[in-house]
Amino acid sequence: MATFTIIIPFYQREDGILRRALASVFAQSFQDFDVIVVDDQSPYPAENELEPLAEGQRSRIAVVKQANAGPGGARNTGLDNVPAATRFAAFLDSDDLWTPKHLQNAYDALQTFDADCYWASIHGGEEFDYHFSIADLEATEKAVRLCENPLLLEIPDIAGVMLKNWAFLHMSCMVIGRPLIDKVRFDAALRLAAEDVLFFCDCMLAARRVLLCVEAGALRGEGINIFHGVDNDSPQFLKQQFITWMALDRLESRFLKRPQEIETIKAYKIRARKQALWSQVRLVRRRRLPDFQMLARWAWRDPALFASALQIAGGKLSK
Repeated sequence: MATFTIIIPFYQREDGILRRALASVFAQSFQDFDVIVVDDQSPYPAENELEPLAEGQRSRIAVVKQANAGPGGARNTGLDNVPAATRFAAFLDSDDLWTPKHLQNAYDALQTFDADCYWASIHGGEEFDYHFSIADLEATEKAVRLCENPLLLEIPDIAGVMLKNWAFLHMSCMVIGRPLIDKVRFDAALRLAAEDVLFFCDCMLAARRVLLCVEAGALRGEGINIFHGVDNDSPQFLKQQFITWMALDRLESRFLKRPQEIETIKAYKIRARKQALWSQVRLVRRRRLPDFQMLARWAWRDPALFASALQIAGGKLSK
C-alpha cells in the first residue's frame, strides 16, 4: 500500500478545477501515494474530471460517491476508506494546488521527528489576507526550531495557541498519521463553518507531536463555497454565525479544565451572538423581516442569545 492516501472532497460546478488539483498531486517529488476523491453529490461529476487523465494516473484514484454531506462529511468518508496499511493521510481541497515538495517535506518531517500531525504554510491572493504565515508565529510564541531547510517549528501547547487565532492553519496543508486516521473525525453537522477548526483542535490534543513547516505546501484556489464572500448583510450570515457558535460550543468542551482558554472561547461566542443580532437589526432598519426561524433555533440551543438581544435593545441601537 502507498505511504500517503490523499483525501479530496469534491463539490464543484466547473470543468477543470479538480484536474488542476490532481495535476499538482501528480507533480509531487514524493510519488508513493494513492488518491481518494469523495464526490459529495457534486453538480459536476468527478468522473468527468478524470476522463482526460492518463490511465496510470486514473488507476491511482478511487472515486467514492455519497449523498451530499458537506466537506466535513466528505472528508470523514475519505478517512473511513483509507487502507489499513497507509501510514499518512493528506488533505487537499479540490480547488487548491500543492507545491511540488509538499509531500516530501511532510514525510521527512514526520519520519525524522516521530510525529503524527503536520501543517505547512499556505499562500493565496488578496482575498486570502486574513490568513498569516506560520513564520509569523516565531514573533509571538515560544517556537522551537527543529531544522532550517525547510524551516520546521514546534510550539508547546499548540492547541492553546490555535485558540488565539487559527488563521495560520489550512486543511490543504494538513497531514496526519496513525492513530489519528483511525480515531479523529469531523463534526459533519458543522457544515462550512469551523468544522475544520474543531478537527484541527482534536488532532492537536490527540497527537503525540505536532510539527509546523514554514515553507508553503499549498496555494489557495477559489471554487464553490456557499459562505465565501458572505458579509454582515448576506442572507446566509445569520446561519453562518449560528454554526460558528455551535463549533465554539463544542470547542469549549475540549478545554473544561483550562479556565483561560474557556474565557477566550466564551468571548468568541459573545462576538458571534452580537454580530448575528446586529445583522438582523440592519434588516429591520431596511424594513425587512428578521429570520425568526433561525433566531428561534439559536435561542433554543443558546438562551444567552436573549441577554445579548436585550443589551442591544436596551440602548445600543445607535451602532
